[in-house]
Amino acid sequence: MTTLKIAAMTAVTTFLSSGSFSDIRCSNSNTGREALVQNASVAPITVTSKDNKIQVALLLDTSNSMDGLIDQAKSRLWNIVNTLTTLKYNGQAPQIEIALYEYGNDGIRDENYIRQVTPLTQDLDLVSEKLFALRTNGGSEYCGAVIRDASMNLNWDSNEKSMKLIYIAGNEPFDQGKVNYKEVISKAKNKNIYTNTIFCGNREEGMQTFWQNGAVVGGGKYFNIDSDRKVIYIETPYDIKISECNTKLNDTYIYYGSHGSEYKLKQVTQDRNAEVQSVSNYVERTVAKSKKNAYKNDHWDLVDKAENDAGFIATVKDDALPAELKGKSKEEIKKVVAAKSAERGKIQKEIDELSRKRQEYIDANIKKQSSADSDDLGKAIERSILEQAKASGYTFK
Repeated sequence: MTTLKIAAMTAVTTFLSSGSFSDIRCSNSNTGREALVQNASVAPITVTSKDNKIQVALLLDTSNSMDGLIDQAKSRLWNIVNTLTTLKYNGQAPQIEIALYEYGNDGIRDENYIRQVTPLTQDLDLVSEKLFALRTNGGSEYCGAVIRDASMNLNWDSNEKSMKLIYIAGNEPFDQGKVNYKEVISKAKNKNIYTNTIFCGNREEGMQTFWQNGAVVGGGKYFNIDSDRKVIYIETPYDIKISECNTKLNDTYIYYGSHGSEYKLKQVTQDRNAEVQSVSNYVERTVAKSKKNAYKNDHWDLVDKAENDAGFIATVKDDALPAELKGKSKEEIKKVVAAKSAERGKIQKEIDELSRKRQEYIDANIKKQSSADSDDLGKAIERSILEQAKASGYTFK
């Protein structure tokens, strides 16, 4: 367990009993669902599970002044995912789902300027793709409206042990618009959906403009960040080796189905997007891809599909397979898939070992930074996830 995570756990007393977190000081609709279908190159996949889940909805202000916020989200997506993969409930790693909303953008055809960009999904390449496609534009920011849409229209899990979190980030008064934020946040909390608020600006201003109150009502945590601050990374001696593992990991995926090749291409494209942000971000994505409960692709990858459905290969049609498998017998296909599965397991183990050493190196060097250097959207979300998890009975790897 990392030093940062231990510190976060120690700082927490009780979340559910108090109903809210203490402040942390940092530096400075229907139309939406239709837009999702129109803008998705490949339809999102809905994955169902009887086990408990960790569900996180990110609600991002995409008005003109929020380019820095979107850049931080791009830089910290995989760090957030990796934080979620450290959690276990009764020894089991929960299924992870992430949703993405944008609001405050007058380019959106909705009276409240909100859009569901992705549903709650395990398809993290889809989340990454849509996040990198976000563009800022002028508009009015209606926090109550976007929280209402997210809390009512996303497919939240009914299991009381599932962790359900909303994170909304922006920089305009929280009470704008016709929808009463207190009412919708209270209703969300009654469904065990906890609302966390992240104000992009001065801490006192965020308190005066009701961002702190939104978190108090929602049983969540209030943060303020400087959204224009560049994300600070700590380079490690293990980054290159982990990056090299990513190429080997990709080679273990065998696409199938009518859209399989599109998903495979998307995997590579999102690798590139992560790398453009930084080498460290690329490494974080590679680590996330090695986690089975986070990066699940049985909707297009034959190896993941065969692991979840042992009888699938016997039923798959020849025209649904890639060229290298066409014409092969079912037994031959099973052998190829089994070999790829074994190879993937070895690579995942290697990445896990390297990532542990990498995290130890980061923990040893993070003390050299000032506290302000590490405060950004991702770090704010990371801390609150760990605190919520501890209060909800989750353990940390």
